[in-house]
Amino acid sequence: MTMQAELKTITTSIGVERDDEIHAREALLDRAMGTNRKRKSSEKLRRGRKPSEGLAFSARDHDGTLLGTVRLWDVDAGGVRALLLGPLAVDPGLKSGGIGSALMRHAIAEAARLGHRIILLVGDAPYYARFGFSADKTGMLAMPGPYERHRLLALELSEGALDGANGIIAPAGRRLKQRRLRAAA
Repeated sequence: MTMQAELKTITTSIGVERDDEIHAREALLDRAMGTNRKRKSSEKLRRGRKPSEGLAFSARDHDGTLLGTVRLWDVDAGGVRALLLGPLAVDPGLKSGGIGSALMRHAIAEAARLGHRIILLVGDAPYYARFGFSADKTGMLAMPGPYERHRLLALELSEGALDGANGIIAPAGRRLKQRRLRAAA
């Protein structure tokens, strides 16, 4: 099945996130997840960081309107290099149209193509199981701050990649540059 067919012609493309989509992405995330989304434990791992190189994706319609988004972030998973997926969001009016699934498949394929070995996420196990995610190997890992342990899921892109991982997941990616604020004259 092609990406086009899976999306049921709602969108014409999934591609690398564009710099000019920042405000549209934030608005979409607020609509899809609420403004409290920034209080989640996974946000602590993303704060002040850039997504992993080449692993921030947008779904757009034929006019270029942002319909969905997903990003992956570099983390240290108890001594093992990994990616943290999230947030995955689709415009609430377009749920069940295949956009989220297409974004997931694209993100996983690109992570594998770039040589990454592990993807972690905090999410609904029944939804993410269809992409190969489970909690089977996350029992020795922990998120910073509160989270529901059964929602910490992993996908090994290389068999055994999580063997020996033990500890608190920590940010490990590229830092955002701090903007200098001018002092008022």
